[in-house]
Amino acid sequence: MFSFIKDPRLGISLPQLDLEWTQYNKETQQEILLKWEKIRGSIPDRIKELEEEINDKQAQLNDEADFERSCELNSEIAGHASVINDLWLWYRMNQHVSSSKIHS
Repeated sequence: MFSFIKDPRLGISLPQLDLEWTQYNKETQQEILLKWEKIRGSIPDRIKELEEEINDKQAQLNDEADFERSCELNSEIAGHASVINDLWLWYRMNQHVSSSKIHS
C-alpha cells in the first residue's frame, strides 16, 4: 500500500504511495504522516552533515595545487550543495502538506 524507500543520493527515506492520498483511510494517512514527520525531522541534521563535508572540501580546495583535484573537489562541493537544495525542498514542501493533513 505504501512504503518509505531510502534515497541513496539524499540519504533519507522518501514516501512511495501506491494510491492517491484520498484513497487511503484516515488511519493509514495518519500512519504515513507520522512516519514522514520522523524522517522530515532528521533532514536538518542531514543538511548539517553535508555542510560539514562541504566545509572540509573547501578547506582542502584552499590548499590544493593540483588543478584536476581542484576540479574534483569543486564538483563534489556542487554535488553536496545540490543535495542540500533538494533536501530543503522536501522539508519545506511537505511541511505544508503534513501540517494541513494532520489538522484536517
